[in-house]
Amino acid sequence: MKEKILTQKKNGMAMLLLFLLLYLAGVGVFVYGVTGFDAEGQIAVLRLTAFIAGIIWMCIGWFPLLGLRILKPQEALVLTLFGKYVGTLKGDGFYWVNPFCTGFNPAATTRLRQSGDVAPTSVLKAAAPDGTTANVALEMPNKKISLKMMTLNNNQQKINDCLGNPIEIGIAVIWRVVDTAQAVFNVDNYKEYLSLQCDTALRNIVRLYPYDVAPNVDTTGDGIADEGSLRGSSEVVAARIRDEIQQKVENAGIEIIEARITYLAYAPEIAAVMLQRQQASAIIDARKMIVDGAVGMVEMALERLSENNTIELDEERKAAMVSNLLVVLCGNHDAQPVVNSGSLY
Repeated sequence: MKEKILTQKKNGMAMLLLFLLLYLAGVGVFVYGVTGFDAEGQIAVLRLTAFIAGIIWMCIGWFPLLGLRILKPQEALVLTLFGKYVGTLKGDGFYWVNPFCTGFNPAATTRLRQSGDVAPTSVLKAAAPDGTTANVALEMPNKKISLKMMTLNNNQQKINDCLGNPIEIGIAVIWRVVDTAQAVFNVDNYKEYLSLQCDTALRNIVRLYPYDVAPNVDTTGDGIADEGSLRGSSEVVAARIRDEIQQKVENAGIEIIEARITYLAYAPEIAAVMLQRQQASAIIDARKMIVDGAVGMVEMALERLSENNTIELDEERKAAMVSNLLVVLCGNHDAQPVVNSGSLY
């Protein structure tokens, strides 16, 4: 079903003035009929007709005022007449429509973890069992549909990555309604539908990536191993999640503006083990860097000593010197100097 925008209904002020004048005219007719009674209760036929017409009009004259509608900027109202879709009011203004038309919004009372889910409430005094009174908020359903960009902060999910490691991840999705007819008629509840599709799209994409860079993992589907990961390729992952959600909610008249990862961590049951693994990997990398630097420094020292003929070292003394330098440069603690007053032989 496609959206049909009503463009000829922005005449609320003129219709309000018209019906008020007609109602006042009905009151005048009623007064004209009442003043026609004589002392014996007799009345002329014309005045009797005016009296009856005035009573009828005062009873039903307010009904056309129910067709008045007020819309603020970035709001829309889907109208149905006895179950048939009439059209959609869009744009701020004061409208008048058929009083029998009703607004239709199945997601009016749905509250998700998202912006814009604030509805007018009224407070009712309720008696508690102990005799005291408590305030009870009564929610007033709003049949208008917001066309603003809203942010859905979906619940964190526990998902296994491509290596089978359980992780916890949460996303924030920025979305808006672009086709009100599809949103209210193609799906049962477009807010719940969007939330569910966000969950499924997130699960479908996350299971293609490892948490961190892993060897021999193809995340793009081209058959070639790459360095994609949830932690290092968050922009790429977020873009794929957005495209996946957009594909699923296209028939609901919803546009996905952006999707962002808001929370990413290992599940609690393996978080400590993975932290130790990361620490061990970091220690190994640091040790490799230290050893590479120490070997370079030892080579440089031997070359400088040989170039300047500072001291002649045989192979045994070179080996001893290399051993001492590596111990000093690669050790975790400061070196303790030892003064050797003798010789190696």
